Amino acid sequence: MNSLKHVAIIMDGNGRWATKQNKDRTVGHHYGSENVREIALEALDLGVEVVTLYAFSTENWKRPQKEIDYLMKLPAIFFKKFLKELNEKGIRIRTIGDLSKIPEKTRKVMENAVEETKNNTKLILNFALNYGSRDEIVRATNSLIQQGLTSVTEEDFNNALDTRDLPDVDLLIRTGGDKRLSNYLLWQLAYAELVFVDMEWPRFGREDFNKCIEDFNQRQRRFGGLV
Repeated sequence: MNSLKHVAIIMDGNGRWATKQNKDRTVGHHYGSENVREIALEALDLGVEVVTLYAFSTENWKRPQKEIDYLMKLPAIFFKKFLKELNEKGIRIRTIGDLSKIPEKTRKVMENAVEETKNNTKLILNFALNYGSRDEIVRATNSLIQQGLTSVTEEDFNNALDTRDLPDVDLLIRTGGDKRLSNYLLWQLAYAELVFVDMEWPRFGREDFNKCIEDFNQRQRRFGGLV
C-alpha cells in the first residue's frame, strides 16, 4: 500500500452544480463549503496527515463581484458553524497564499481559526486562499533574493514556499470534470498521483473520497526509478 500523507483537492463545480438546479452560483459555494467538513472528517478517520483545499485562487478575482463578496464571507460562515467541532477533533487549520490582499475581516477570521487550533496534531486542514502557484514561486524567489542568496538548492527553494513544513502532495483530486492543474501547487505536485472526478464538488461525498484513496493505493509510485 502506498504511503498517503498529503491530499490536495481542487473543489471545482460549485457554481455549475447550482446553475443546473436553477439556483444562484453562491448556493453552490455554500453547499461546497459544507462538504469541506465531511471530507475533512473522512480524511481524519483514514489517517491522512494533511488536506489542502483550493479555496480561492489568484485568478478568481476575475469573477463577478457578487460571487467574490460571497466567497470572502464564506470562511466566517464555515468556522462559526464548524470550528468548535474541528478543534475538538484535533484538526489544525492552516493557510497558504497571499492573505495580505484579501479583506481584513476575512483575514482575521482565518487568523483566528489558525490560532485557536495551532496545538492540534490529528490532521492539518490547509486552505489555499488567494493562492496561485506561480505567485508563490515568485514570492519564494524574491524572499531568497532578499536573503542575499545568489545560488540556491532545491531544499533552499522548498523552504521558501508557503508549504515549507508540509510533505509533498501524494494525491491530487479535482472534481467538476476538468482535467487541468489550474496553477495549483505546481512544485509540490511534482510526483503526485492525479485523480479527476466528473461530479461537482457539492456532490462529492465520503464514499467518493474513499474511492479516490483506493485508486491511489492501487498505483505504483516509482519516483523516476524502477519497481
